Amino acid sequence: QVQLVESGGGLVQAGGSLRLSCAASGRTFSSYAMGWFRQAPGKEREFLAAIRYGGGVTYYAGSVKGRFTISRDNAKNTVYLQMNSLKPEDTAVYYCGVGSGPGATMERNYDYWGQGTQVTVSS
Repeated sequence: QVQLVESGGGLVQAGGSLRLSCAASGRTFSSYAMGWFRQAPGKEREFLAAIRYGGGVTYYAGSVKGRFTISRDNAKNTVYLQMNSLKPEDTAVYYCGVGSGPGATMERNYDYWGQGTQVTVSS
């Protein structure tokens, strides 16, 4: 059974940093992309960042590029999201996903999801 477990969320002041982790288990994910999405209250889930298996190819949403950095450790089946210069509008539930589809930025191409971790940024 595939499981993705996120951790690292919490409450932080604006301008602060958090590092999210997502550990995947239940199968090997070679050739899969791993990504991060978020969903704020009343809004749709939005793409943030994704990384291909080799780690050499990354994708970012414009709203987080330059502030967030995605990385992965394939030996640990874990993906990370380093979030710097956080803003109140970054407040949301953050989800990690693993996908085999061709478009790493598109939610429909993800096969497995974590349960989400809350990030709250106070002003």
